[in-house]
Amino acid sequence: MTVHAMAEAPLKEQGMNQTDEREKNVRRDFWPKWRRYARAIPFSEDLLAAYYAAFDPQTPMRVKATLLGALAYFILPMDAIPDIFTVVGFTDDAAVLWAAVRMAGAHIRERHRQAARETLSDDNEGVAAPARPRSAQG
Repeated sequence: MTVHAMAEAPLKEQGMNQTDEREKNVRRDFWPKWRRYARAIPFSEDLLAAYYAAFDPQTPMRVKATLLGALAYFILPMDAIPDIFTVVGFTDDAAVLWAAVRMAGAHIRERHRQAARETLSDDNEGVAAPARPRSAQG
């Protein structure tokens, strides 16, 4: 192992730990917050598609990390503009998500968008959002 590789190893490990922590937090806190504000968020479909892409095993790690960062920002109890201000409160979340979706590009696939639409459709019918709709499973 080169000196450069040895020096980078702790940084990569630290990055993985941050991603793992974000993943744990997003898995725990995403659905309760989404259910609370779903009808007020004009970007719900993009938010859900990003969620499904972030947890898709085929999504590259760097893309997962980007999407998990944006999703973690969404679930933060305090952010730049508090979410209690329904219309304006999500503009910062929308901007962060927009940037992440742009960076993720083609890795947010049609199956992720379809899963998002299914979840929104199920939610509109009064059914609780599933943890993972059928079309997001691969």
